Amino acid sequence: MKTIPDTVSLIGNTPLVRLKGPSEAAGCDIFGKCEFANPGASVKDRAALGIIRDAEERGELKPGGTVVEGTAGNTGIGIALVANARGYKTIIVMPDNQSQEKMATLRALGAELVTVPPTKFASPAHFVHTSRRIAEETEGAVWANQFDNIANRRAHIETTAPEIWDQMDGRVDGFTCAVGTGGTLAGVGMGLKAFDENVAIALSDPYGAALYEYYAHGELKSEGNSVAEGIGQGRITANLEDAPVDTQYRISDEEGLEWVRRLLAEEGLALGLSSGINVAGAVRLGQELTAKLGRPARVATILCDTGFRYLSTLYNPDWLREKGLPVFPWLDR
Repeated sequence: MKTIPDTVSLIGNTPLVRLKGPSEAAGCDIFGKCEFANPGASVKDRAALGIIRDAEERGELKPGGTVVEGTAGNTGIGIALVANARGYKTIIVMPDNQSQEKMATLRALGAELVTVPPTKFASPAHFVHTSRRIAEETEGAVWANQFDNIANRRAHIETTAPEIWDQMDGRVDGFTCAVGTGGTLAGVGMGLKAFDENVAIALSDPYGAALYEYYAHGELKSEGNSVAEGIGQGRITANLEDAPVDTQYRISDEEGLEWVRRLLAEEGLALGLSSGINVAGAVRLGQELTAKLGRPARVATILCDTGFRYLSTLYNPDWLREKGLPVFPWLDR
């Protein structure tokens, strides 16, 4: 048996699985990158490790230091785990409307958790700006700045993209995912395009975000809303600059939830809504590429995190009804 040298080396090299239902719906091969297999159970572990390593290499983060970040939760969880392994303290700022599971997890990991009311990015009370101020006021602290720190997307250029390429034997027709910081879409897109410029990169955007309109019509404009956590962006972050986006889809919560339901009921995968939105986008991209190529396409997407992080929300019938969303039938038994 091969061993792994240290615990941070557990991040990455996640499995890639063919998804039966989405593949049948698209008439091609849809693959999901199982990022819930990371130690922090999400894709954000990659960004957390990349950002901390970058701060160490630049000499900004010193032994016994503190990492401060504003996050919807998953990046904070990844940072807390990596920081624990490297001997740093963690302060996490997050909106108070995120799932209770994420908050409880951060506290259990030893992070200092600061919650703030959700507000627009333009407000100085926004969780990102609050985290920056705390970092500036804390001795020995660095601000992770996941939205505009391109160490985030570099982690995906260097790890996620080549993993997908290798796992698919260099036969990749398309990739899609939603955007929170933009690190995953831009990084995987840039990485795959470096292998083959013909790989189609698509944005799968929830309602309430502005990037669909930006890539479709050049205007940052939002429409509707979404309950998805950790995705949905209203600006072009530094990670998104020059992202090679070839096409874009707008995905409703209902469409994403249908894939969350089916993947759990039919394939035994408990996922969050961002994963459902990604899979819905992958089905659309697969259908389009299959028609264009005249053969079954091969499309990859990101299964971002575990559904166990949303037991109080997505898997709670009362919460779903309150939001006007369909309830999974088994929750009413």
